Amino acid sequence: MFFGNNKRSRPQNRIDSLIGVGTKIEGNVFFSGGLRVDGTIKGNVGETGDQPSTLVLSEQSRIEGVIRVSHVVINGTVVGPVQAQEYVELQSKSRVAGDVFYKTLEMHVGAIVEGKLVHREGAAEQAGEVRPVPSN
Repeated sequence: MFFGNNKRSRPQNRIDSLIGVGTKIEGNVFFSGGLRVDGTIKGNVGETGDQPSTLVLSEQSRIEGVIRVSHVVINGTVVGPVQAQEYVELQSKSRVAGDVFYKTLEMHVGAIVEGKLVHREGAAEQAGEVRPVPSN
């Protein structure tokens, strides 16, 4: 039987907020629940609270900044690192110029990552710290 903390493993199923096509935000965006971005954000995007959240980036979206969320589905452009505590889905039109930190990764044919794919394990990564790789 598994007794671990399971509250962060399930993605948010509904969208609570929408940043529409043609909308441009300059500054950091913090949200809870589900956020869909069809526009442009120049700033960091992160979740608030202790409940898991889901960020969905459509084909038209662009984010220039750090993404820090539980779950993210990307089909647009990200310039900066993606730091997901749980799940990253890179759909076929996704373009990421930065490192992608994930616990579970789904990558579709056509997705492009110009950076490293880094698997998260343990408490150090969940706190946002990356353990150094031991040298031989």
